[in-house]
Amino acid sequence: MSKPSIRFGICTDNAFPFTTMADYWQRVEQLGFDSVWNCDHFNRPSDPEGPYYEAWTLLAALATHTERIRIGVLVSSNTFRHPALLAQSAVTVDHVSSGRLELGFGGGWYEPEHERFGIEFPGPGNLRRRYREAVQIVDSLLRGETTTFAGRFYELDSAYLRPAPVQKPRPPLMLAAHKPLMLRVCAEYADAWNSYGTVDEMRLRNETLDEHCADLGRDPTEIWRSFYGWSARMTDQGLPDPWSSCSAFEEVVGRYRAVGINEFIIDLPRPEQFGVMEQVARDVLPRLRAEASRTDGS
Repeated sequence: MSKPSIRFGICTDNAFPFTTMADYWQRVEQLGFDSVWNCDHFNRPSDPEGPYYEAWTLLAALATHTERIRIGVLVSSNTFRHPALLAQSAVTVDHVSSGRLELGFGGGWYEPEHERFGIEFPGPGNLRRRYREAVQIVDSLLRGETTTFAGRFYELDSAYLRPAPVQKPRPPLMLAAHKPLMLRVCAEYADAWNSYGTVDEMRLRNETLDEHCADLGRDPTEIWRSFYGWSARMTDQGLPDPWSSCSAFEEVVGRYRAVGINEFIIDLPRPEQFGVMEQVARDVLPRLRAEASRTDGS
């Protein structure tokens, strides 16, 4: 099977009752999206007083309510878990889902949440260094390697995980990064890079990732360029709400596609916009996939 040229996913907050979440994920799968994701927080940043489920427990449960769609956490915060625990959770969910896991992983960002729960939030330099070590550990453990690691933040002595993941050589790593040194980590280890921001910000980050790949001798086309579309933030940046109409969805995709993005993970629309989501899935996604395939010659 040839590699697709463009992918589309939906991200849902962990704030809904579980049965509602399961219904939403099944609907997204039935509509033909490529992936569906939840989020990793203790409390929802936009509604800290509201309910919120833990990401990986929820992901494992939701995996049993879907059959074909790729699933993941957008993205796991490195500050919340030891990387070996994250790797073991990933192995477990890869088996529960019969090999459908995409491992989203980021350094951590929402500082007030850390303060609330007494979790250390490192300064920018240590946040990056800690993340880099964690990515190395996760990559090694998921490849089935016996891992000894002596870093500044983590130490492992002949550590290993059994069973190995379903996917070989390991589940794909989607690494979140916005700044140049974090993008360097993506260039070394990522199967997909994820970020959010304006069209110009994504263009510059994409170019920086290409430069890092060139320095490392890595083919930049090996890395998916993934945009997280946060609807409220996009409208603040002068973009349309992608779920306001099919043409608005196409405009958002077109503007980011023009700067090198080939994966679009968009927040679940409000219930009153589900009709637009269904129309997008039926009429727009097949056309965009066909156009991307012709353009990329795949």
